[in-house]
Amino acid sequence: MKKLVVFDLDGTLAESKSSIDAEMAQLLAALMKVTKVAVISGGDLPQFERQLLGGLAPGASLAGLYLLPTCGTKFFRYDGKWEKIYSEDFTPAESAKIIAALKQTIAAARLGIEKTWGEAIEDRGSQVTFSALGQQAPLEEKRKWDPDFAKRQKLKAALNELLPEFYVQLGGLTSVDITKPGIDKGYGIKKLRDTLDIAIADMIFVGDALFPGGNDYPAKEAGALSIAVRDVHETKRVIEAIVACLSTESH
Repeated sequence: MKKLVVFDLDGTLAESKSSIDAEMAQLLAALMKVTKVAVISGGDLPQFERQLLGGLAPGASLAGLYLLPTCGTKFFRYDGKWEKIYSEDFTPAESAKIIAALKQTIAAARLGIEKTWGEAIEDRGSQVTFSALGQQAPLEEKRKWDPDFAKRQKLKAALNELLPEFYVQLGGLTSVDITKPGIDKGYGIKKLRDTLDIAIADMIFVGDALFPGGNDYPAKEAGALSIAVRDVHETKRVIEAIVACLSTESH
């Protein structure tokens, strides 16, 4: 029996930068009755609060829910309130170097960005994120900007040369995430193993970026049974199947 189901957030549990819908809230509540649940995403804790926690069904048990913002560089669990277990933060000098490299790379790449919605570069403490169209860009604009990942793969290659001591990965629809080396969703999976004393073989990971170079891929490389989904609708069907299987196994 699997003991922990781990999800990506954007594009998996919710549309990009949007809250989970009522059906997803009900499905997660049902899942949390039969197993522990964790969420790992490139967003920081306020994004989890807006997209996930604010949409959960009233009365949903939070005791078995674990949050790993910024691709697993932070870890929160609930004990009457959300408590931070760790945060792998950059030094000010590291953040400054990353931001300077991003600005240099973006200027050289000629990405053809005509309009942005909100800040494009965000220092999240343990992760620096470049959102090509800005943090508040409309979903439809984000979907059509880089559907084949070509623009961001070009950025990633350039950043890998400028920042060899850091880890660069693609996230969401328009984002590039930069963390300390070795700190990614695979790191988060291992932290879940160590903190909760649950073997990776007893975990399931569900995400929409499980391709090589995608920010979900390290979870697969860490050894978690991984289920690739195309969108939120597919995630709902996966949750239904997991709940049905675990409910059967528990009887």
